[in-house]
Amino acid sequence: MSRAVSALGGVSHEGFAKVAEAGLRGMITVRGDLGSAAMKKAVKAATGTAVPAPRRIAVAGDKAAAWMSPDELLVMVPYEAANETVAALEKALAGEHHLVADVSDARAVFTVTGARAAEVLMKLCPVDMGALAEGEIRRTRAAQVAAAFWKSGPEEITLVSFRSVAGYVIGLLEVSSRKGGELFAV
Repeated sequence: MSRAVSALGGVSHEGFAKVAEAGLRGMITVRGDLGSAAMKKAVKAATGTAVPAPRRIAVAGDKAAAWMSPDELLVMVPYEAANETVAALEKALAGEHHLVADVSDARAVFTVTGARAAEVLMKLCPVDMGALAEGEIRRTRAAQVAAAFWKSGPEEITLVSFRSVAGYVIGLLEVSSRKGGELFAV
């Protein structure tokens, strides 16, 4: 049996903000009627949160549910709990039109931390970072690749991308966080 490893082995870089691969995370795509009673009950049982409103992420400890589109959520759990969570969601949604897929090994997770973390993403994403509220998730691009991110703490942003471009993404984040590359003079 093989041992799961993250895309980049936890690599990190320190600039005017710290960028790091966050390691393995259980991630499950759930598609279906987000307003159905069965979906609401299944998400609550899996994450401890309600189905989030559009462009929102609901977090309860080490679990979360993120709105990805009108019929899609990204359920996040500890990596080792992904298989059992998929089985529980499948059982809870039986009889409903739905799709549940474990995408944990197809994604990479990064954190950008520090007082100026938002500046790193300002250079890469067409998003008004000043208007990004805590609990809001954005699906966008980081340079030329698909990404989703949210404020995961007062001075922390979590970003998810495809694992296949993890090396490219950490390179983007590292260059964008280099000292001397700040957007604003201090």
